[in-house]
Amino acid sequence: MMKLYLRRLWVVMIAILTLGLYIPEWTVDAEESQPGSESGSSTSDEELQDIAEAFAGVSDSSEDDADDDEGEETDFLSLFTEQAKEQTIHKLGPRISNKIESEVFDSIFPVMEEVIESYISKLPDDQVPYLVIDEQKASYDGEKIFHIHDANSDEDVLRFHVRKDLKPKQGYWFNFHYHDKEDDFETHHEIGDVYWDKNTPPKWMTH
Repeated sequence: MMKLYLRRLWVVMIAILTLGLYIPEWTVDAEESQPGSESGSSTSDEELQDIAEAFAGVSDSSEDDADDDEGEETDFLSLFTEQAKEQTIHKLGPRISNKIESEVFDSIFPVMEEVIESYISKLPDDQVPYLVIDEQKASYDGEKIFHIHDANSDEDVLRFHVRKDLKPKQGYWFNFHYHDKEDDFETHHEIGDVYWDKNTPPKWMTH
């Protein structure tokens, strides 16, 4: 809408510059015949100055709008990633998160944020507001942390999961990964691993 408005305003300004600067000869002659009159160029200079100032104001306004749009996108991303963090901690539950929370914040969340930001940056602005987080509500065994869902198309676009891996002679690790709609959620895209212990970890979301 703003681009169309600027385009129309530019056409009007071109018309003013083209037609407004044309001064009929009889007008010039009349002005020159009057005592103390000066060339009509002074009026043209004033018109040019007014137009330049008006266009500068519109340019500043468009820049402000661009800054506002960027700010809104940043706010949306911040809100989105904050919800992702909350859902991850909720999935782990107090018994697990109390022990590995610092490792999750240091090594898992930054990668998770990069994945979300990368996906959102590729979307048209009018599609971003349709993204929602499909929360994990009551699963003590499944891998799901949360899914990013497109409410407009009613389908998942990203799925973030965590599973418990038992590695020989090491113990249990939490493997964080995500699945992408682009490959029909087939591939495990790694986010990172966090070590637990040699003892079996508790169920998800347990206190």
